[in-house]
Amino acid sequence: MLEISGLTKRYGETLALSEATIRFRPGTIHTILGENGSGKSTLVKLLSGIVAPDSGTILMEGRAVTARNPAGFRKAGFATAFQEVLIAPDRSVTDNILLGLDGLFRRHIPREARRARAEAVLSRFACTRIDPDALAGALPLASQQLVVLARAVARDPRVLILDEITAALDFADRDSVFAFMKRTAATGAALLFITHRMDEVMALSDDISVLRSGQVVRSGPRGDAAPADLLALMAPEGGRHG
Repeated sequence: MLEISGLTKRYGETLALSEATIRFRPGTIHTILGENGSGKSTLVKLLSGIVAPDSGTILMEGRAVTARNPAGFRKAGFATAFQEVLIAPDRSVTDNILLGLDGLFRRHIPREARRARAEAVLSRFACTRIDPDALAGALPLASQQLVVLARAVARDPRVLILDEITAALDFADRDSVFAFMKRTAATGAALLFITHRMDEVMALSDDISVLRSGQVVRSGPRGDAAPADLLALMAPEGGRHG
């Protein structure tokens, strides 16, 4: 469904991502692993339209994605739930979830249907009860993270990028989100999952890619990959032994 080919991004003298090539299969959860500074955040930004690559291509079903901003990537079928909790604190939960689905001057979703739409999206993965009419900024951090995820899910994307979205969640909501991820992959979507937790990697991954110092050092099915092997691949060259 999705392929990045030779994707490269520099920030001044820093090479954040170098000739990265990864294929993401439909109907799978593809985990991206790497230490801080490995290129994970840059890859997420490139696939969200926040930054543009210096070279390389992003292909959706063999066709180049030419979008160069977040709105264009959303239109192409991408949605990202970022690790940073990005909400409009003085607006309702409903408004936050549906943010971006409405036009600039008019609402595409009728007023009377908005609350029910937001509730329906939350019910797909949230165990914690969240009032759609509550101000998003008044919610606990974990509930705000669920609202961020709901905003991405509301778009019914073909490519759903989940960037450390379970870090703030309690066990019940985390397990519910994991079940939702598996159900979503089963519909044929491609899920890109960024996490530091090896238990999550081993429980959820169909495919695993490892980034190190901006380069892809492993990409393919999980197979019999052991946590110790994956951790060794993630380690900077100077920190590896044997």
